Amino acid sequence: MGPEEPAPFRDRVRRRCPADGGDGPDGEDEEGGVSRRVRGDREDTDLPVDPDVDPRHDQDVFRRAPAPARHRTWDVLAVIALGGGLGSVARYLVGRALPASPTGFPWGTFLANVTGCLALGALMVFVLDVWPSRRYVRPFLGVGVLGGYTTFSTFATELVDRASHGAWPIAAGYAAGSLIAGLAAVWCGMTGARALAGLPVRRRGRTDG
Repeated sequence: MGPEEPAPFRDRVRRRCPADGGDGPDGEDEEGGVSRRVRGDREDTDLPVDPDVDPRHDQDVFRRAPAPARHRTWDVLAVIALGGGLGSVARYLVGRALPASPTGFPWGTFLANVTGCLALGALMVFVLDVWPSRRYVRPFLGVGVLGGYTTFSTFATELVDRASHGAWPIAAGYAAGSLIAGLAAVWCGMTGARALAGLPVRRRGRTDG
């Protein structure tokens, strides 16, 4: 008789595991070298089994990773609410100091928006290029105070109100003047803040290589 031939692949992978209550490890039902593995709510069928790999240590790629921990935001929201209240009160006082008729030029809103653009341009320079990073500075001053101080909705309402009363020259001048003055105010705020901080007035562009 010749040397004993190795057992077929099917016989080598067929194992009994009574503790699992199935025909193979981890409740596998091997038939002809085919594994039927059940993991939680997932079932893999018709997958070949490598006899040198223990399927109990395989990583389940379909299982979702735990959600990352959320950072607290209530303190930032509280700071924004406080700043927004202060900015809104300031805009209200400006509007009361400079009232306008339905056909007159709304100087109060115009002044609030332009000065807000000026302050925001300067603030962004100090926040991004001068001051060290702080958690509450930008939410309080940028989003809260200046967000409550400036207003686009009032600007649009006053613009439509002037147009509906036939004051088209006032409406056109208000629209164009607010846009041009706002852009100029942002530029002046950024330029003045950079000069005040001793930074170059114009940022150098990035060079490749």
